[in-house]
Amino acid sequence: PVTPELLVSPSSQDGELGSECPEDRGNWTGRLDFLLSCIGYCVGLGNVWRFPYRAYTNGGGAFLVPYFIMLAICGIPIFFMELSLGQFSSLGPLAVWKISPLFKGVGMGTILIVSLVAIYYNMIIAYVLFYLFASLTSDLPWQHCGNWWNTDLCLDHHVIKAGNTTFPVNITNTISPSEEYWSRYVLHIQGSSGIGDPGRIRWNLCLCLLLSWTIVYLCILKGVKSSGKVVYFTATFPYLILVMLLIRGVTLEGAWKGIRFYLTPQFDHLLSSKVWIEAALQIFYSLGVGFGGLLTFASYNTFHQNIYRDTFIVTLGNAITSILAGFAIFSVLGYMSQELGVPVNQVAKAGPGLAFVVYPQAMTMLPLSPFWSFLFFFMLLTLGLDSQFAFMETIVTAVTDEFPYYLRPKKASFSAVICIALFLMGLILTTEGGMYWLVLLDDYSAGFGLMVVVITTCLVVTRVYGMKRFCRDIHMMLGFKPGPYFRACWMVLSPATMMALLVYNIIKYQPSEYGSYCFPTWAEVLGILMGVLSFLMIPLGMVVAVLREEGTLWERVQQASRPAMDWGPSLEENRTGMYVASLAGSQSPKPLMVHMRKYGGITSYENTAIEVDREMEEEEEEESMM
Repeated sequence: PVTPELLVSPSSQDGELGSECPEDRGNWTGRLDFLLSCIGYCVGLGNVWRFPYRAYTNGGGAFLVPYFIMLAICGIPIFFMELSLGQFSSLGPLAVWKISPLFKGVGMGTILIVSLVAIYYNMIIAYVLFYLFASLTSDLPWQHCGNWWNTDLCLDHHVIKAGNTTFPVNITNTISPSEEYWSRYVLHIQGSSGIGDPGRIRWNLCLCLLLSWTIVYLCILKGVKSSGKVVYFTATFPYLILVMLLIRGVTLEGAWKGIRFYLTPQFDHLLSSKVWIEAALQIFYSLGVGFGGLLTFASYNTFHQNIYRDTFIVTLGNAITSILAGFAIFSVLGYMSQELGVPVNQVAKAGPGLAFVVYPQAMTMLPLSPFWSFLFFFMLLTLGLDSQFAFMETIVTAVTDEFPYYLRPKKASFSAVICIALFLMGLILTTEGGMYWLVLLDDYSAGFGLMVVVITTCLVVTRVYGMKRFCRDIHMMLGFKPGPYFRACWMVLSPATMMALLVYNIIKYQPSEYGSYCFPTWAEVLGILMGVLSFLMIPLGMVVAVLREEGTLWERVQQASRPAMDWGPSLEENRTGMYVASLAGSQSPKPLMVHMRKYGGITSYENTAIEVDREMEEEEEEESMM
């Protein structure tokens, strides 16, 4: 006769399984580690160099209306969904697809996208390090003309300011010293004729790239236990510098001219679909949904961590940071436009143009310019690093969760192998034509492929796995079910918005360019293939999953789409309700009672599990009566 599990002692039940279990994957060691890591991951370079420019080109203050609406429809719900999946399963972006093995290709696509982004993102950090070291001087090297890299077109603002007002200087056909320093000295782009002619490696950039990868490796050496401590500095210090730059900016003459330009509402822009799409894109990329970083970080949480609260803290904090950064940037641009005697829109730029040309030029106009320059680039360094930690942790966690027995004990060595491989792949970005390759990666690596990944995730969780079941899982984990707002967004609003973004991106597709240089056809094809490859992983994963099953094609598809037998909370004590029955050796007809007998007492979460069980029993009765 089989002994009921209720009567078996925990010690005799465990047997010798402990020796065969993989090494523990670990958890966050501090209460704020997870929250600060998420803030550091979401608040990145895009908050400083993309949001302010997007705001002023899309209606100024009026842009905040579609921005917050898209945050509510698209940003917050998908953010919460990713955190819920990660925390519930305690698995990385690949292994989490035990939820529906048929769609494991989504996880493969995510890893491919994150790997490509990590390659060029660290190159941007290398540029920041280059400027950081260049700021350690009494006279900034991009302050004046007359250096070996300058041309006859170079004209600095000191000449304009010192010039006679009765003889105005024509600046339309001139180039600022900071722009020539960036393009002719840092990049040495004149040594390359285009993307097909990368030229020689710039060894100073190569060493900066090596340093940035070394910093990243040392910070993720022990996984979340080490990176979780580093973010206490990298996630908080940028706010201190941002406030300092903001105070300095608003006290400058002409600052309000820039702020007025940044925030003056133009409500007629709200009638344009482009503005709403731009708002959704800003939310999508700023929060970092779809990259697997949120899911990875949440997977290291304890099972009952309040991610509902954390979702609102991080998403709203990210939005407020973007708006604050706009004030810091445009106050300085307003001062700069007054100094040069040109409109603000002639000095305002986005992306690397703002970080490495316009803002450094503005710094040269301030007293103690090396100090302010160092602060600005140190802020960019800390903003960039914690986003890069997330990318690397995502890749390492995803692969180690797939092969826990082999790779978890050697996680530090495996992280080193990944860092070295990505460093070697990024060497082409350190060449004289490296900027062309960086623009290609930036334009295509996380474009429509990433949107397909997010849309698929949303549809699989709500329709294949089931909205009711997903809400039950959250109920079991947090003690309450998501309300109608989240369910409506997950079922309809979020996927519909993402599909509109995808269609818009395809219709409005424009070939890549850098300045006046247009990319050749072969480079465009390469970029498109890079984007397509990530979502081709989805059908490829489907084929592999179907081939592993038995029966007719339709039976195989059905079996592969169902959750795996071991899907659910990773720790046995958290497997209450329906998930206890899926544990090895569970023979009890009342698995929840076994669970309570084994782990003792009834907590509020066990009460929740009892409610979930009762709901399921009622549903089963209803189905049998129909």
